[in-house]
Amino acid sequence: MSGNLATTGVFDVEAVRKDFPILQREMNGQPLCFLDTAASSQKPLPVLQAMDNYYRQHHANVHRGVYQLSQEATDMFEAARKAVQRFIGAREEHEVIFTRGTTESINLVASSFGSAFLKPGDEVLITWMEHHSNIVPWQLICERTGATLRVVPISDEGELDMDALGQYLQGPVKILALTHVSNTLGTINPIREIVKMAHQYGIPVLVDGAQAVPHSPVNVSELDVDFYAFSGHKMYGPTGIGILFGKTAWLEKMPPYHGGGEMISRVTFEKTTYNELPFKFEAGTPDIAGSVGLHAAIEYLQGIGLNNIAEHENELLKYGTELLREIPGLRLIGNASNKAGLLSFVVEGTHPYDIGTLLDKMGIAVRTGHHCTEPIMDRFGIPGTVRASFGMYTTKAELDRLAAGIKRAVKLLL
Repeated sequence: MSGNLATTGVFDVEAVRKDFPILQREMNGQPLCFLDTAASSQKPLPVLQAMDNYYRQHHANVHRGVYQLSQEATDMFEAARKAVQRFIGAREEHEVIFTRGTTESINLVASSFGSAFLKPGDEVLITWMEHHSNIVPWQLICERTGATLRVVPISDEGELDMDALGQYLQGPVKILALTHVSNTLGTINPIREIVKMAHQYGIPVLVDGAQAVPHSPVNVSELDVDFYAFSGHKMYGPTGIGILFGKTAWLEKMPPYHGGGEMISRVTFEKTTYNELPFKFEAGTPDIAGSVGLHAAIEYLQGIGLNNIAEHENELLKYGTELLREIPGLRLIGNASNKAGLLSFVVEGTHPYDIGTLLDKMGIAVRTGHHCTEPIMDRFGIPGTVRASFGMYTTKAELDRLAAGIKRAVKLLL
């Protein structure tokens, strides 16, 4: 990719695609058409090169060595933290905690916040559109503490029932946890408005931002969220690395999630004192190479410009929606007025797995099943969907292939 698209304002999808080696592959004799970015994005060359360079030239354990190599690795690791802080608009570096991904970030808050603040009679509030990663951790902590899990309903279009939310917030709610963007419906929730509602009752808010951060600008300070979680592998970075943002006031009150090296100040057999933030929540050797790759992914996203990416993906959403609505028997699941770049659908008389399998034979990679959101499938009375999700490298020509592939698959199945 030549130039800085964020400053030139010119988005050239073909130039972007050249940065992703895997897009040059063929699948079943056809050019790869990758439409599963919501599950995990592909990786550009700068990310691959940054991680390779780290392992070849700079690897050592961090924060523990007086020798130069360890200092270099530590500097790279902490530079990644600073990059994340700037990227999401956090006020303090120590509010950025490295985790293994969104799932661990949510588990950390559920376990640590829950053990400190939940008791019988309290409520945890989530929504019907949550990923399993933002359901099960809260079920676990509710079982441990005696708190009750309550769920805010959604409409037939896949939008959050804001009136119901307002009513639920008036109960004994200790925390609200919800997704920024639904990985199945594509719904973009009005997080700033929701946070303002919750804060009127003194309720902290955790946001699952896994599907938001790669696709449009996110500023946690402007949103005023208390916790925000996301993953590297969904934002063109490596797997195994993620972020938990937490406001200092909450993080200081919460106990550690894991015990071990790094998270301690002093250890004796009688008592351990804990390290300062963020290290209190970062036990053990971290994914140093992953942090380097995440830093490179952030720089890559900023070089292209999140607004440019959002505009491109919005055009794809409009184009793809029109294409799929023309297919007889196809029903889109998730029709929110404010929606991200994905299309979930079912086709009358067919099973999602069959459609997905036949599309794969045509070189088209889509996700099929419940997408770790089984309650959504129950809500709409379906076994699962076919989901086509977009990234910065997705083209209108690929959506043409998708529509043609669906029509061909349906003919074979019916």
